[in-house]
Amino acid sequence: MRIVHGWKALGEADRGAAVAYGNFDGVHRGHQKVIAQAAKAAGALNAPLGVISFDPHPRQIFQPAAPSFRIMKPDQQARALAALGVEIFHVLPFDAEMANLTDREFATEVLARGLGVRHVAVGFDVSFGKGRTGSPELMAKYGAELGFTVSIAEALGEGDTKYSSSGVREALRGGRPQDAAQIMGRPFAIEGVVERGRQLGRTLGFPTANVALTDYVIPKFGSYATRTRLPDGREIAGVANIGVNPQIPGEIAPRLEVWLFDFDEDIYDQVIETDLIAFLRPEAKFADLPTMVAQVMRDAAQARALLLPDF
Repeated sequence: MRIVHGWKALGEADRGAAVAYGNFDGVHRGHQKVIAQAAKAAGALNAPLGVISFDPHPRQIFQPAAPSFRIMKPDQQARALAALGVEIFHVLPFDAEMANLTDREFATEVLARGLGVRHVAVGFDVSFGKGRTGSPELMAKYGAELGFTVSIAEALGEGDTKYSSSGVREALRGGRPQDAAQIMGRPFAIEGVVERGRQLGRTLGFPTANVALTDYVIPKFGSYATRTRLPDGREIAGVANIGVNPQIPGEIAPRLEVWLFDFDEDIYDQVIETDLIAFLRPEAKFADLPTMVAQVMRDAAQARALLLPDF
């Protein structure tokens, strides 16, 4: 998959795709339906399959004081899109110029002239252009005028709940990683560099790999059963705490602290990716360290039973 930044003066190899348009944070099952429609059009048109998204996310521009909300980092998003067969990932800069384009200007200047799209697949609730005035119906109207076809994906979900990025965030903030995984079609995963901490866990019998949460949506603080992928491809079951570690004075920024079961290797400064499989209990401050250690061991036993039932 090629990642193409910008929309001006592109070579012909980076133009002419059948594209799915949206933010695609989480690449959840609703997003996958939109991409599948673009893929169907790509096959019919003998065109490459593309996805259009923005960096930074418009929400970071319009709501800079809002809580962290990202479900995926760019590398995770790119891997998820590549796994769906996407050939061109158009990452458009959401700058002042982009923010001020009307819906018609966006369709004309960016989609038709800049990217030369042949088809645009959108979700039923898509918006585009300054003030978010563009709608699926307007996209279809502009496509008919400008020479690209348009498909509109209906809502996808179970019962009265549609699959959405906001639904993933709500599930994670509520301590329901299984519900987030149901919407996404895969577990929510935190990726980051393993940082050096105070190494208290190692002295207490459960060494942890510590990863900052940076711009991720903050899941409910507490203990989780996890699976962690290492750079070499190995996947290790474990138990993790997400939170501010109230047991240790001075801890402020929320982070992931994951204890990888039956593992004792130096992975400092390496990038790991940890799936949240099940929520075990809320974060708590204990009377003393022995009480905390006893609870962590109970958490570990519960996580092993979930993840390694034959252990």
